[in-house]
Amino acid sequence: METIYIYDEGKGFPLVLIHGFLGSSEMWRNQKDFFSDFNRVIAPALPGFGESSNIKSLNSINQMAIEILKVLDKKKIERFNLLGHSMGGMVVQEITKIASERVNKLLCISTGSIGEVPGRYETIDDTRKKLRAGGIEKTFLNASKKWFVKGDKDKNYYLCKNAFKNISLETADNALIAMKNWSGYENLKNIKNDTLIVWGNKDNSYNFDQVNTLNKNIKNSRLEIFKDCSHNLHLEKAQEFNFLIKDFISK
Repeated sequence: METIYIYDEGKGFPLVLIHGFLGSSEMWRNQKDFFSDFNRVIAPALPGFGESSNIKSLNSINQMAIEILKVLDKKKIERFNLLGHSMGGMVVQEITKIASERVNKLLCISTGSIGEVPGRYETIDDTRKKLRAGGIEKTFLNASKKWFVKGDKDKNYYLCKNAFKNISLETADNALIAMKNWSGYENLKNIKNDTLIVWGNKDNSYNFDQVNTLNKNIKNSRLEIFKDCSHNLHLEKAQEFNFLIKDFISK
């Protein structure tokens, strides 16, 4: 496989940021600008997404995790803090399963322990059907407006639109397959890393039961809830989010 795009800026202890479904490295712009003053920020675009849209996409969360570890190996990054959002939260749990000794602190944002989430606004199979019937742009618009309390009127919604560029229908469908077929529930008890779980109380992609499952089953974890935030809380309340993360990884 060709090398995926990797944003790599700043100095200090590495902070690896993994984006979610229909995202890219672009989704972390507010975090890149903030954390690069304190950390070496590593923000890949997963195969097929955003800046890596020329790379063949993957239909397995495990394969995505292995690809990120290969990149970190090439950069000779042995230990790092690891943050994932949504689908990226599944990827970081899988990375921790494979190489827990390399993960200093784990951060799971707006995510859960399984890909097919009970109570989601629609099943993954329904999303796949709509994707094939209506195309990638219609699927993006349908999903992305639900990621913000203010919908497409949020001041940072444009970052989602930028991230979405050049994503193919095949890439989106492969990601949906990857999520549907993934479960990290059984491994939660094996995660011993200090873990921060962050969730917005108006998230309709992952309900409270999902983040509470993470918090109850990961031994060294704590849950922080952002009020009046939806799925993309790191964009809705970027400053508050950044300071929370900085405090957690600095201790």
